[in-house]
Amino acid sequence: MNERIILGIDPGTKIMGYGLIKAAGNNPELITMGVHSFARIQDHYLRLEKIFKSTQELIDRYHPDELAIEAPFYGKNVQSMLKLGRAQGVAISAALSRQLPIFEYAPRRIKQSITGQGAASKEQVAAFLKNILKFEEIPKNLDATDGLAAAMCHFYQRIPAKKGSNYSGWEDYIKKNPGRSAG
Repeated sequence: MNERIILGIDPGTKIMGYGLIKAAGNNPELITMGVHSFARIQDHYLRLEKIFKSTQELIDRYHPDELAIEAPFYGKNVQSMLKLGRAQGVAISAALSRQLPIFEYAPRRIKQSITGQGAASKEQVAAFLKNILKFEEIPKNLDATDGLAAAMCHFYQRIPAKKGSNYSGWEDYIKKNPGRSAG
């Protein structure tokens, strides 16, 4: 059985969410998820250094085979987007320093891969992940499940499509994929 570990990161300058899954065939298993907080660090460049080191520490501790990272959200605030882009770039650099393959996914694609809806809320994504991966409690900080969602999105992209995976609607999708509903 081809087994791999996927690290998912939701980059941010104040909070970085992460999640790790073990992918064995078609069965993902939760390893861990959490957040690293950088809000107490006032200097932006020191935050970037901490993001770099935190990402390296996750890689060194869990030895993932791949990194899935959420792309910055393109909003109206250019300064916020620039800061998020820097945070993402630093996390990517940390992965590159450890020779880890990197896969980037847009926020809408991540949400769609988990819930079937690109405009799903953080709470909906968290509920779906709780059901799919069978963890007991949704974390208070949903940046953790956002990082986990990036890992799961990558897992789903790498699974070959099943024969007959056309759906006539949402109900048909749920019927054919019982483990992917938030119920």
